[in-house]
Amino acid sequence: MIFEFFDPTLDLHITAGNLPHWFQQGVTYFITFRAEDSLPHDVYELWCRRRDDWLLRHGIKSSNVVGTRRVPSSEATEWTSQLKSLPIEQQKEFHNTFSYEIMEHLDRGHGACLLSRPKLAKVVADNLLYNDGLHYNLGDFVVMPNHVHLLVCLIGETDLKKQCYSWKKFTATMINQELGRHGRFWQEESFDHLVRNPEQFEYLRRYIAENPTKAGLRDGEYLYWRRSDVK
Repeated sequence: MIFEFFDPTLDLHITAGNLPHWFQQGVTYFITFRAEDSLPHDVYELWCRRRDDWLLRHGIKSSNVVGTRRVPSSEATEWTSQLKSLPIEQQKEFHNTFSYEIMEHLDRGHGACLLSRPKLAKVVADNLLYNDGLHYNLGDFVVMPNHVHLLVCLIGETDLKKQCYSWKKFTATMINQELGRHGRFWQEESFDHLVRNPEQFEYLRRYIAENPTKAGLRDGEYLYWRRSDVK
């Protein structure tokens, strides 16, 4: 199984949200999506304020605050482009500080951690594997109690945003049916990161494999799948 990596010479599309999303067709991504209750509200709000303060110190306006409610700025798409214009070390500082900090919080086990139930974790794993080789080549993944990490290489015209929506919509429906409940199961936005080279790909494979141990989980509290035919 061959995984392609980010090519800076090809077209790149950037969209905005709480984190910038960089899209390029036919390449490999590291993706994290999390349960709706995986971060306490006050923790998330503090993270947003710190992110916005960091950007403002670097001359970038990312959002407005109306009363106590934070709303996206009309300049949101522009701020992601401005972030890209910063020196590469500052871009790395942003992602290392704010992207990976989210994952550190996730490992603390906030929320109901429903995916620690093997039957529910299997719903997610089965759905990820369902279109493997058709719309995407699936790399390693781990279903943690309140979030999922995976590596995936898109095939052809597969759109990352639509694919993530499909995964989350189907699994949320199945999980809610199993639990006899309604409402949103996943946080709407996902974290996605373009994989730039084979070295980073291997680093992320190790990260996925070691995540359960780092989070102090026991056998049966997570579901880990490793691709054996990676080249």
